[in-house]
Amino acid sequence: MTLPHPLPRLSAVADDYDILLCDVWGVIHNGRESWPAACDALTKFNEKGGHVVLISNSPRPSPDVVAQLDALGVPRSAWKAFVTSGDATRMELARRAPGPAWIIGPDRDFVLYEGLDLTSAHDANDAAFISVTGPYDDTTETPEDYRERLTPAVARGLELICANPDRVVQRGDSIIYCGGAIADLYESMGGRVVMAGKPFAPIYALALKEAEGLMGCPVDRSRVLCIGDGVVTDVLGAAEQALDCLFIAQGIHGDAAKGADGTLDPARAAELLRAETTFARYAALEVTW
Repeated sequence: MTLPHPLPRLSAVADDYDILLCDVWGVIHNGRESWPAACDALTKFNEKGGHVVLISNSPRPSPDVVAQLDALGVPRSAWKAFVTSGDATRMELARRAPGPAWIIGPDRDFVLYEGLDLTSAHDANDAAFISVTGPYDDTTETPEDYRERLTPAVARGLELICANPDRVVQRGDSIIYCGGAIADLYESMGGRVVMAGKPFAPIYALALKEAEGLMGCPVDRSRVLCIGDGVVTDVLGAAEQALDCLFIAQGIHGDAAKGADGTLDPARAAELLRAETTFARYAALEVTW
């Protein structure tokens, strides 16, 4: 088992990279508050001539999520460009307009569909496909709450478009289910699922296009570092794109990667990665400069 290199400070490798593709939720905020040390590290990377591109599995288009970052106190100096799973998913949805689409998700995510000319179906019985951003109520619902409602969709062979491949995220001190958990259930029932966010290629193509625009020249992929806490999204996505990765082994993983002294245990971090048959070059408990 190859162990990730412990990386307590981003500054130790900053000169090796031109671009950071940095996850958002779980790296720079937890849905309730931002983390000043991480924001400061990204700001310093930008100030040294690097380029931070935020890459999020939020199901909403990036302009809508910027307001959330501002409200959480994430400084604009910490990033230069922003792409979301919602940005990538809108392309998939546009190809399937006018639908009708059975839309599953909270009202706050409806901005995803603006301008796409999709019609809305009441349920699986009158839908051409399903679009999922997450549970209707992520404070109380679990994927199992959707099994009965999804059964007719599987029987009809409906495709499910998932705008947020994350299975869970940490909100404050709680772990909540995301769209990816519903997509996993649908797939386990025999349904067909399409996702464009991490770990899938479309969102990385968008992010690297943004990076190329920032640099004004082609991107050297050997000088791109991905940062994220999701093993099956951030780490696996970086590995499949042959990009270096810094695995943030805290947050949704709790103390699973900590040693007895409370610091990162590379062997425990490697176990988390090996469970999903992937690997990260570096690991840390948080992003600091």
